Amino acid sequence: MNDAMKKEIQNRKVRIGIDVGGTFTDAVVVDNSTYEIIAKEKVPTTHHAEHGVAEGIVQAIDQVLTKNNISPDDVIFIAHGTTQATNALLEGDVARVGIIGMGTGLEAERSKGETRVGNIELAPGKYLCTEHCFLDSRELTDERIREAVTELKDKGCEVIVASESYSVDNPENEMRVIRIAGECGMLATGGYEISQLYGLKARTRTAVVNAALIPKMMETADMTEEAVKNSGIRKPLMIMRCDGGVMSIDEVRKRPILTMLSGLAAGVAGALMYEKITDGVFLEAGGTSTDISAIRDGKVMIKNATVGGHKLYLTSLDVRTVGIAGGSMIVVENGTLTDVGPRSAHIADLEYEVFADPEEMKDPKIVLIAPRPDDEAKYAAVECSDGKRYSLTLAGAANILGLVPEQDYAKGNARAAETAWQALADLTGMTVEDLCTKALDIGVSKVNEIVQALVKDYDLNPNLIYLVGGGGSASVITPYLSRKSGIRFRIAENAPYISTIGVSLAMVREQIERNVANPTEDDIRKIRHDVLEVITRAGADPATVEISIDVDSQKNILRATATGATELRTKDRGTKTISEEERVKILAEGLQTDTANIEKLGEEGRWHAYEACLEKKSFFGLFRSKKRVVRVMDEEGVIRLQKDRAAAMIFDKNGLKQGFSEFLDSMTQYSDAGAVLPKTYLFFGQKMSDLSGVQTKEQLMNLADMDLEFVSDTQKIIAVCAKD
Repeated sequence: MNDAMKKEIQNRKVRIGIDVGGTFTDAVVVDNSTYEIIAKEKVPTTHHAEHGVAEGIVQAIDQVLTKNNISPDDVIFIAHGTTQATNALLEGDVARVGIIGMGTGLEAERSKGETRVGNIELAPGKYLCTEHCFLDSRELTDERIREAVTELKDKGCEVIVASESYSVDNPENEMRVIRIAGECGMLATGGYEISQLYGLKARTRTAVVNAALIPKMMETADMTEEAVKNSGIRKPLMIMRCDGGVMSIDEVRKRPILTMLSGLAAGVAGALMYEKITDGVFLEAGGTSTDISAIRDGKVMIKNATVGGHKLYLTSLDVRTVGIAGGSMIVVENGTLTDVGPRSAHIADLEYEVFADPEEMKDPKIVLIAPRPDDEAKYAAVECSDGKRYSLTLAGAANILGLVPEQDYAKGNARAAETAWQALADLTGMTVEDLCTKALDIGVSKVNEIVQALVKDYDLNPNLIYLVGGGGSASVITPYLSRKSGIRFRIAENAPYISTIGVSLAMVREQIERNVANPTEDDIRKIRHDVLEVITRAGADPATVEISIDVDSQKNILRATATGATELRTKDRGTKTISEEERVKILAEGLQTDTANIEKLGEEGRWHAYEACLEKKSFFGLFRSKKRVVRVMDEEGVIRLQKDRAAAMIFDKNGLKQGFSEFLDSMTQYSDAGAVLPKTYLFFGQKMSDLSGVQTKEQLMNLADMDLEFVSDTQKIIAVCAKD
């Protein structure tokens, strides 16, 4: 290695991602400039160690640093995704919560009922238990609050939730309860800390779920933070959120609920970085289940989270899980293969047949077992002459059929698998190949149902869709699913580590919602300022922050969502710019038209705007209709905006008040119900400004003015207005 290369390695800045799974804790080191994977390690998750999973995190960090001569000083970002909050809820491993509800006057009786949430069922037979006490806000004294806290503490409550009507307007009483609870040695939180939306019942319920997680998550957060500090890394530890962003560990101590499903968010975040997808479906296939999520216009889809069937004031990725994966077991009834899953070899504590030594697979006989005590004994395994048992799995079937390529994480020994499956063939009278095909047909059809539902729910462009496979069993599920669905597929780069990579590359994301009827310019400026302050405090570089404002006039909700890159990481680093010819080809494919029909409108920064005139024939070709569509693509070839019945213009900041305003008027539709604004988007530099969520022209123009506040007067801006 020459001196120049040594110097380059010494000056390299890196990002570390850690994913704490049920079996393994993974760590990856990513080059901050190129996003190249420098190192990756797996260590067993240390559930039962003195310091819990933190010990495994320390081991993983130590191994990736020391084995690759990386100095802790070179680490500029470190984050980890965790399933702890999700597992705690599924397993009922949560704290008992004491609720102090407050209200006054005519509202008192209603407030008493809406703050009494009872016991929340988390899973069959698993409950989050609460106790309740109500105080009249007019008679609120420190002594009365202290009595209520003591009463709840005596009932076994570990955390206090303070919840009062309209506390989002004035949280003074909730803050008072939190302070006094702290003086009594109790952990406490308030509804106002979780959400700024009205709706006392949903806000209280969300605060209760959050509170139930605080003790365990605080303990883990403290140990993990200390572990990272002891490794010599100076940068603060960040934690993956359920919406794909990251948050500081201090925020985890206050709002652990935001880490629910964070492991699921991490996988698709990693896939989006490496697989430049406009529309698609991401499948992260492990040993027991496959997590499935939609990608539209290069973004993941978000929805409201629920716990125990109840809606929370919490948004998370729309991830749908099915109990089919590489380790899924084969169900046999009356000598016939009838089903696949949901039990897996992991749950049955059996090894996969495909990872067995063929020499040990002696005289296998089919045995039907019950993986769990309450299961029926109908899951197929083979017992060899030495008494050892192996599970028949989907991974084995895929290997036998040649679907898993060499060097793949799921590649095993097809000869061993065939020997095991031959025992089932002898029992059923079918061939091994037919059995494997039937197993994959059954299992993958369950996955396909969810894929087709996501395609329909999010109106994904059928001409652009890819299935993107991630996780250790990506090659077991994805190729066969592609055959069944007719959708093209890709296996994500570094698929087995895709979640860990996603953690290392995560963006910071924050959202604020407030109940505001007919928001004024001041309301919009205030919420925009507040979300920018929150996201910057969370570690985002202000220069990279994008803010979208949404006004829900039916529910009187004003919503601000901000996303930004962590400091020292900008979106244009490591990007692979494609040629103009490649961009036009992608657009033509998505529109199912000839490249000659696509016209470039212009480009600005990383954005390229195009227009196409599409002709549609109907009634046996006798009638023809034309429509003009607009597409905006980034320099990497991802279409970030797909709008039909749309138009675009390019202007500079000086033209905002007149040219852009007139363009907006020309795309506005008028009816007896009033003016309906077009969905409007601005593109400039590295940013996309989404103005589609506002209701009036005044709001839209004010938002555009805010977004362009620090832009030079001669800055070129691409504007797109769509009528639907």
